[in-house]
Amino acid sequence: MGIKQISVFLENTTGRLCEVTRTLAKAGVNLRAISIADTADFGILRLIVDKTAEAVDSLAAAGFTARLTDVAAVEIEDKPGSLAALMELFQKSGINIEYLYASLEGNMGKAVVIFKLEDNEKGFALLEKNGLTMADRF
Repeated sequence: MGIKQISVFLENTTGRLCEVTRTLAKAGVNLRAISIADTADFGILRLIVDKTAEAVDSLAAAGFTARLTDVAAVEIEDKPGSLAALMELFQKSGINIEYLYASLEGNMGKAVVIFKLEDNEKGFALLEKNGLTMADRF
């Protein structure tokens, strides 16, 4: 199990992020989590949305390059130490985290942390074994 993340490759120029968000808004797509990493020439925008297929189609029609990636969206308590405890599980199991970002838009008192794992199968099994809730959407 996992959730689909959309990665959009953007030129690092003024207005490109606006174009993406405007495209998604026109398609009626709601953003659930968002992260951007940049270099001097380009950026990678990572999105979790409510309507993945519609988002990908509208981005492609607008000329954006996008791809889908399976990620883990893990619900944790919104309190000090929750993320540290989860990190310890991954560390003890030798599961590498390539990147993560979070959204507080979850259930009241909860946070959702999105993980790109080096080994999804092993990581998803670890989360399930330890009784952690993985979202398939949020």
